[in-house]
Amino acid sequence: MKKLLLLTLVLNLTTLIAQRPQGQRPNIKVTGKVIEKGSGAPLEYATLVLQSVRNPQEVTGGITNLDGVFEVEAPAGMYNISVEFISYKTFRKEKQLLRSDTDLGTITLSIDVEQLAEVDVIAERTTVELRLDKKIYNVGKDLTVSGGTVSDVLDNVPSVSVDVEGNVQLRGNDDVRILINGKPSAITGLNSTDALRQLPAESIEKVEVITSPSARYDAEGSGGIINIILRRSKLQGLNGALTTNLGYPYSAGINGNLNYRTGDLNIFTNTGYNYRQRPGNSFNSTNFFDTTGDFTNSIREERDIERERKGYNVNFGVEWYVNKTSSITQSIFLRSSKNSSETTNTFFQTDALGDTSSGFRFDPETEDDRTFQYSLNYDKQFNGNSDHKLTFAFQYETSDESEESLIIQNGFDSESVATIEDQRRVFMQSDYVVPIGENGQFELGYRGDFNKLNTDYDVVFISPTIAELGITNPSNVLDYKETINAVYTQFGTKIKKFSFLSGLRYESTRLIINQIETGDFNRNNFDGLFPTLNLNYEFNEMESIQFGYNRRIRRPRSFFLNPFPSRSSPTNLFQGNPNLTPSFSNQVDFGYLKRYEKLTLNSSIYFARATDVITFITEDTGEDTVFDGEQVSIIRRTPVNLAKNDRYGFEMNANYRPTKKWNINGNVNLFNLITRGDFNGQNFDAENLSWFVRLNNKITLPGKVDWQTRLFYRGPSETAQTKIQGIFSMSLAFSKDLFKEKASLAFNISDVFNSQRRVSETVTPFFNSDSEFQWRVRSFNISFTYRFNQKKKRSQGRQGDDGGEKNLKDNKTKKEPNGSFFYSLRLALLASRLSFHISSKFPPNQ
Repeated sequence: MKKLLLLTLVLNLTTLIAQRPQGQRPNIKVTGKVIEKGSGAPLEYATLVLQSVRNPQEVTGGITNLDGVFEVEAPAGMYNISVEFISYKTFRKEKQLLRSDTDLGTITLSIDVEQLAEVDVIAERTTVELRLDKKIYNVGKDLTVSGGTVSDVLDNVPSVSVDVEGNVQLRGNDDVRILINGKPSAITGLNSTDALRQLPAESIEKVEVITSPSARYDAEGSGGIINIILRRSKLQGLNGALTTNLGYPYSAGINGNLNYRTGDLNIFTNTGYNYRQRPGNSFNSTNFFDTTGDFTNSIREERDIERERKGYNVNFGVEWYVNKTSSITQSIFLRSSKNSSETTNTFFQTDALGDTSSGFRFDPETEDDRTFQYSLNYDKQFNGNSDHKLTFAFQYETSDESEESLIIQNGFDSESVATIEDQRRVFMQSDYVVPIGENGQFELGYRGDFNKLNTDYDVVFISPTIAELGITNPSNVLDYKETINAVYTQFGTKIKKFSFLSGLRYESTRLIINQIETGDFNRNNFDGLFPTLNLNYEFNEMESIQFGYNRRIRRPRSFFLNPFPSRSSPTNLFQGNPNLTPSFSNQVDFGYLKRYEKLTLNSSIYFARATDVITFITEDTGEDTVFDGEQVSIIRRTPVNLAKNDRYGFEMNANYRPTKKWNINGNVNLFNLITRGDFNGQNFDAENLSWFVRLNNKITLPGKVDWQTRLFYRGPSETAQTKIQGIFSMSLAFSKDLFKEKASLAFNISDVFNSQRRVSETVTPFFNSDSEFQWRVRSFNISFTYRFNQKKKRSQGRQGDDGGEKNLKDNKTKKEPNGSFFYSLRLALLASRLSFHISSKFPPNQ
């Protein structure tokens, strides 16, 4: 009993001493920076501990920010100083007399091999970080995408949605620039949509969503930028993970990421092989009218698609830490895939008299894709300061794609179609960053993109012949060249609670579109200045507001410019427009962040005005095709430049964590699009109010089984010609950790109700069309992941919550100690002091 009373007294006295006022001693600031030995990389969340020599119970400290910088206030006095970081050797300085503001300089920590045991740490939950010009989503243990693709991951990221055709949209805008590791990459290939469906989800470490890009980023993409960061570790020794998956409709794959670091070399690779079957279907019914509005004929088309995709991808690289201030990274990326599809179209035609006829069209297509990319990156820091640096990046890539098909119509060979694409691309970028003052930073950079694409499109009409069809031969060869040179400069700083980042970018674009067979030649040259401004005011660590402005450009993609008509259907074609010009837009974004104990809210109001908008229209080509002896009109979907549009909207991201085992995350985006313009004498004015909402609910069941439910609804949308119905989908997933968290087994069902299909209606003066399209059907997938020398990372303070954004405003922002993390630190120190007092009061022999 006496021992218990004495223990209680010691605990109370220790707590009172730790919380007692500091008297009249003046407060001083202790600053410094913590980096990793060898790489010179800053260490975020390293812990600084100041323990009073005179009174050891007095302990204060803090943690480093993104750049490894700390700034702590403490009463003047003599301290024992230590800097700690998990798996690194502790830095110590004993009996340091601190009478005034003190800069401890750059502190270098080396890896503690004995303590480390080569264990990498990966996120258990998706976390969110805020920067002045972007949001960063660290991809964690998201069950619904386990064994899936990069496209599946993006469809779970707030603000981002992926439609039924796989097109990525940001806040409902499909003009999105997709980068890999901050640069355009051959990883996305000639068709980024297909490439993202083939890359495994396990290769992603985090996704950066940049809705208000600063001047350092390419001005391309009116919707913003999505930057995908691939997984790579820098820990000593060997570590990695291996994932295998099996699914229905039949799919199978094996993917692994591996890192080996020894001394000044870090070797890394992401490698995988995947096989997938993706059945789909569509329906289209079109009624045609003459100039007086009388019905002439109708055609109904039912299409079934069986797709088979298989291929491998390898990303292999070596990072060499030349010295403490410079590093060189070289990597190669290889991707090869062999895809095939079988499309069966069944046609039913009715004429003005009610007579009907039918037929079918079979299109077996084979596709071979090959991609190669070599990358070189150089990083130089000056005076050991990671804020003062020079970087250089170089990429050379080649992509080849060939498609061939022999189309059979009504049992006879109808036409042979072959498309061969060959792309060569060179990318160069150099950036110089220098600190100015205590919190300022100045940047200057150059970027060059040099792209050449050759497309050989060959169509041979067998039966009926091209003369019998009475149409123009679409065969052609297209040479497309794009050269973009850009320079930028920007400056940012923080003044107390206010941060800003302003910049200016100049881009010069030269396009050449040369159609060899027809002799058509187009040259488009355009220059532009692109100012950017990002502001932030922090009321406190729980509440802040942001403002962003930027000017953007939407360049027509080569696919939009390609005049070759698609041949997937004889009556419904897609054809590019080589006369397209770029669209420019001005955008503003106002955001508000508020944190509560268990709830985090992050909202935005945004507005964008664009001119010469690239819009898709549907029109009658004026040409007919022969179908079962009857002439049928050919309808074309093509992009054109309309006058302007205004887009404004509201977005809200919310995360609520009622218990440690239950987490709810929601994302709502409401936007209105107003289009004004005329084309070929037809008015295309339209106003479209649409929205999408996403809800993720994750709960841990008894037996430590994780259960995740994902709900998604995209509201109806409308243009001047087409109305699209809303789309609802639900996915379920379950996961169980095995072998002391070294492995995980996950099972998920994508699109439980098989409801992800686009239903639309198009109305024009000459025809009306109803259509349905489903890219893929409901699927089931089971995956197994084994991690060697890796383990899951539990939540680290507020960062560990799905909605727990780190309120970091710029590269120089002071980061206050994270509440729960620092509180845990204080508890640990308090426990060690109690242990010391108890052992001194109660020797072992008592």
